[in-house]
Amino acid sequence: MRQELEQTVVAACKDLFDARVTVSLTRPDEQFGDYATNVALQLGNQLDKKPREVAEAIESKLNHPAIQSVAVAGPGFLNITLTDEALVKVAEKQPANNLKGQEILVEFGDPNPFKSMHIGHLYSYIVGDAICSLLETAGATVRRLSYHGDVGLHVAKAIWGMQQGGYDSAAANDSKKNDVGLFYVQGAKAYESNENAKKQIDEINQLVYAKDASIQGLYTEGMERSFDNFKETLETLGIKNDKSYLESESAELGLETVRQNTGKVFTESDSAIVYEGEKVGLHTRVFITGKGLPTYETKDLGLTELKKRDYPNATRSIIITANEQAEYFKVMLAALKEIDPELADKTKHLTHGFVSLSSGKMSSRTGDVYNAATLIEDVHEAMEKLHPGSPKDHKIGAIRYAFVKHRLGGDLVYDVDESVSLEGNSGPYLQYAHARARSILNKSTGQAGTLEKLQPGERSLLRKIGEYPETVESAVAELLPSYIATYLYELAQTFNRFYENNRVIGDAREVVRLGLVQRYADTLKAGLELLNIPAPERM
Repeated sequence: MRQELEQTVVAACKDLFDARVTVSLTRPDEQFGDYATNVALQLGNQLDKKPREVAEAIESKLNHPAIQSVAVAGPGFLNITLTDEALVKVAEKQPANNLKGQEILVEFGDPNPFKSMHIGHLYSYIVGDAICSLLETAGATVRRLSYHGDVGLHVAKAIWGMQQGGYDSAAANDSKKNDVGLFYVQGAKAYESNENAKKQIDEINQLVYAKDASIQGLYTEGMERSFDNFKETLETLGIKNDKSYLESESAELGLETVRQNTGKVFTESDSAIVYEGEKVGLHTRVFITGKGLPTYETKDLGLTELKKRDYPNATRSIIITANEQAEYFKVMLAALKEIDPELADKTKHLTHGFVSLSSGKMSSRTGDVYNAATLIEDVHEAMEKLHPGSPKDHKIGAIRYAFVKHRLGGDLVYDVDESVSLEGNSGPYLQYAHARARSILNKSTGQAGTLEKLQPGERSLLRKIGEYPETVESAVAELLPSYIATYLYELAQTFNRFYENNRVIGDAREVVRLGLVQRYADTLKAGLELLNIPAPERM
């Protein structure tokens, strides 16, 4: 419908002024109509005419069976109001399936073994999973991937900590005693404050890369415990992973890629190999150290090759990390652009902000880490306190929604109590809104009927329902799940206003209004499930 109306406006401009324009209809406040366009303001400048006069000419020319009325507002805006029949058709429309046939890789989460999964990783996992759902809704085949640093200094720091006598392999199932992340923190602090420990850890780092037998036992146990913990957290949240890559797998391929392109893409500098980013407006970064070790940049180059090998038909590759890696990725992708332009063009880097808690606890590299598992436990306790006996679905909905409602890229503060509240912009509020609508439907003995001759409150609700497919399409195009969250909250508020002023069961218009409640509940459920949030039938 929207596209048809846009073409109608385009045709009117061509007939009236022989002008070629691009028209994109927007959604104005309801008091002004159902769609609006500023095309007259654009044409006024081109034709040296007053925009309002142009708008009035276009108004008289617009003719489409879906249009009930057209009004000129302000300096030349055109506001279009649809017929009730057209509103029903808009509400019945499904989101576009325009990514059908595409295979898209999405890498997200990426916690490193030997460290704790913190709330920053949790944010990446939840928003990444929501982006995958958006792409799947548009018809794409999505591969959920993750990448983990199983070699490097952090591994050496953790193994050093395990060697100090605190790790007990016989009590490997005691998660509190053998939290590998705590051994990393111990090693990280010693590395900064103790020269002897620093030397020992640097030596262990060499042994890790060499896969030396002297540390292999602790290395294997640390890896297994780390990934078991990751798996447990992801299963709790209902997040799946199709394939995990390791830095040890990508390092050699990355080293080979850099060496093959040294002298062409990379240059030697003080025994190291670097990419001189200044030539493309960036900065220089080391890809191979003076000791011959690969940096993160080189490992990521190798990772792009591994993904290409495993998924040769992928049309896009999306990588989601924290904002702090934005500049680093610009350099890595600039180097990739010179090595493999096609692969670089397919690769997109998205970033998310820093997560802190209203309590003041934060995730960081200093050891003051707020674990993902701790947040899940805290939300569980808060939910039990506020809503005793709440099922798991409600707790997961609270966590997921608290993250996805924020626009990707900005920092956010997670408030546990706010996230579990049944009031305000929260997951449980929307879950309750869905259960409430289902309850209304279950209480009625009537059948939902045809939507016709709508009254003002009914029309307002149907109009909001009709915005859903457009919202999904915008969220897919911009990879922003927050669009869906914002829409669902507004939809629930619109329904509340409708229900306060319009009796459903027992009213003369019960049949029509049941049809509206049915559409509302179905739309709310579709949106929640698109964000991977369960839509319970009752609460």
